Amino acid sequence: MTRLTIGIDGFNLAMPRGTGVATYGLGLAEAVAALGHATLGVFGIDVGDRADSRELLFYDRIGKERAPETRKQHRRRLRRETFRSFLPAHAYEVPISDAVEKQAFAGRLPRFDRLVSSPALFDIADRRLRRAGTFLTLRMPNPPAIMHWTYPVPVRLEGARNVYTLHDLVPLKLPYTTLDDKQRYRRLIELCVTEGDHICTVSESSRADILALFPDAAPDKVTNSYQTAPVPAELLARDPAEDAGVVEGLFGLKRRGYFLFFGALDPKKNLARIIEAYLTSRSETPLVIVGARHWGTEQEARIFGDQKKGVSLYGEAAAKGLVQLDYLPREMLLRLVRGAKAVMFPSLYEGFGLPALEAIRLGTPVISSTISSLPEVVGEAGLLVDPYDAGAIAQAMRALDEDPALAARLSAAAPAQAAKFSDEAYRARLAAMYERVLSS
Repeated sequence: MTRLTIGIDGFNLAMPRGTGVATYGLGLAEAVAALGHATLGVFGIDVGDRADSRELLFYDRIGKERAPETRKQHRRRLRRETFRSFLPAHAYEVPISDAVEKQAFAGRLPRFDRLVSSPALFDIADRRLRRAGTFLTLRMPNPPAIMHWTYPVPVRLEGARNVYTLHDLVPLKLPYTTLDDKQRYRRLIELCVTEGDHICTVSESSRADILALFPDAAPDKVTNSYQTAPVPAELLARDPAEDAGVVEGLFGLKRRGYFLFFGALDPKKNLARIIEAYLTSRSETPLVIVGARHWGTEQEARIFGDQKKGVSLYGEAAAKGLVQLDYLPREMLLRLVRGAKAVMFPSLYEGFGLPALEAIRLGTPVISSTISSLPEVVGEAGLLVDPYDAGAIAQAMRALDEDPALAARLSAAAPAQAAKFSDEAYRARLAAMYERVLSS
């Protein structure tokens, strides 16, 4: 394939704290660059009117929460966004130079060959979807051949083939686990399927869901590319003992001496049953939970107690084995993953399950789920249990506590399982999909 320019959106990359989709965006950008194509980052940050200050404002504002607004300011912004939602949006070129020191963004932002940004792009697009039920048109000079949206967003780039990645249909499969407006979400997915040039998804499970719930979608228009787990090469090459020393020095956790859960604390992650299983297993191995508190997990949060009052849902003794850590930089999180006895990932539903693959790529066993895509991802490198059965989760934890040979077998199976989702395999699947998109 000749060298192309592939656009990749920054919807999740620009969020204050990383998400699984942000990690997907990083891996996608790396794969596109490795295929020899140029990358274009498309963001929704207000970079101002002056070309000579856009790079400065881009790096000043990326990853920051919106400043607090008065009620009057809020109403004025909504009126402005509503008005703009009825007009095409325009993206402005952001210079890429050495004027701003960018080392702080290494590992968080891809090294795009070109950057553009359209102020409040995704907020305005959401307003249009709410008001008119249609996509917002985005215009820019010299659009890329393909615009690969890493998430279902109600935007279509004029002059490009638009590809939308649908990671899963959890709001429609498990509506009680998300806060989405379900009717608007369904309309958004319908638009992606009918007006998008192609749908990319990340597992055979998700592909089957898309084709089953949206039967008008042509099967050859929906591609499972899977994905990779972008783990820094220097970490993979490093002696695991070095990472273990850092983790023990900072957190007092010994290598293979703790179970680990990490991710967003939302209902589908099944945290309540993980904690129930851990407490009933009577394991002496600590359970480390890394993640910011999220909606729907208030009861689980009470387990850690009110630190000011010393109150805990299950009592101080029960809580001693539970360790909660807030959001960690990705490098430190991967050190924790590498040293865990097992990563806990018995989710109720996953389009792919990136934490499971990250663990497997680092040689760490996984306790995961028999549901959705997770058997595809975990294979023989983990223990698969019914995620609705806390007893089964507890039994898997006890098995790893009591049988070191089992853990060794799971770790030994990891390289072959990880190879199915290697960088090379991912790039080959992407290249084949892009060829199909351009030839259709």
